[in-house]
Amino acid sequence: MAVTNAPGESEWKAAALNETGLKAFANWEMDKAIESFKQAAETDTSNPEYYLNLARAYARSGNYPDAMRSLGSYLQVEKNEEVAERFEWLFSSTFDKVESSLMEGTQQLDLPMQLVSRAIRMWLEYRLTVGRQPLHIQEPDLWAASLTYLICKINLYDIDRVEVASAYRVSLNDLKSTCNLIVKSLDLIPADYRYFTGDENPLDKVFEAAQQLESFYQDMEED
Repeated sequence: MAVTNAPGESEWKAAALNETGLKAFANWEMDKAIESFKQAAETDTSNPEYYLNLARAYARSGNYPDAMRSLGSYLQVEKNEEVAERFEWLFSSTFDKVESSLMEGTQQLDLPMQLVSRAIRMWLEYRLTVGRQPLHIQEPDLWAASLTYLICKINLYDIDRVEVASAYRVSLNDLKSTCNLIVKSLDLIPADYRYFTGDENPLDKVFEAAQQLESFYQDMEED
């Protein structure tokens, strides 16, 4: 006799896998998070949250093609039309209000196109990170200014907050608070690999030095 899963068993397994993925995501264990979310989505194909979490993990690891593919799978099962419409916009070739403001502001500041494209990528990941929660963008210029300032700081580009605030006509306090929100949501760091455009990332030397130091102490502990 064939053994069948009890009602709800697959949903329970998927929820457990998703929880494992969320913990791995929080700890920056992206390979583990991706595998857990992928298994959760395969176990319960009707839950949109699992596909969305998978898209977030791919984006956090810098794999944007797979992030968009997972987002496409998410849209096939999302029943909330308002939320689905918001994510469908990510597939549009038309800029939204934040991206349009970003293009105008960065042109005024004469920023390299590489930085602009990374800022747009940051905006994509932020919207994925917000997920199905409400996203109210009442001041597109403020969000564009924040993305501009952060992408410059990450790339060690010489620009100050006053200059950015002036270009977008936003207040310094609002710019600072919105930047802090994005930094916290995306776990941004200086020279962040996801958005750094230079050939040599300063973090490489930091990690190399840390590895050498660890190896040194291990050698000292050996008999």
